[in-house]
Amino acid sequence: MKIEREVILDLLPVYLSGEASTATRALVEEHLRQDPELARWVREQGAEALPKAGPAPPPELELRSLVRTRRLLGVQKWLFALAISCTAIAFALKITFQDSRITEIRFVILDRPLELGIVLAIAIVFWAGYYAVGRRLRSMAV
Repeated sequence: MKIEREVILDLLPVYLSGEASTATRALVEEHLRQDPELARWVREQGAEALPKAGPAPPPELELRSLVRTRRLLGVQKWLFALAISCTAIAFALKITFQDSRITEIRFVILDRPLELGIVLAIAIVFWAGYYAVGRRLRSMAV
């Protein structure tokens, strides 16, 4: 089986870093025996060909990220509950019965537009906050 040079070039960073499996190492070494130009380049470059890793992150970074994510999820949960509640209150129905029959179904906001309009505006603010926190959580996942 002939392995293309591009495949070997893709495997070189793993090979040079010493993280390759034994099968991958054997495959790369076999190809280097057949390709003296690439073998010479690997010997000359060695580990210098690998991209330099930046400084190691502080050990508490992972814990801080976890705490921040959990806090944002808690805030998002509360914003969702408040948004649902205010929306339900704003769109409440008044159902009138007469002789065990429904005679009228009416939105309460039509009777109290100022009060329930304010509640609806608050619901919109909660929904905007909920989606903003969700967007922030998605951007942190990248």
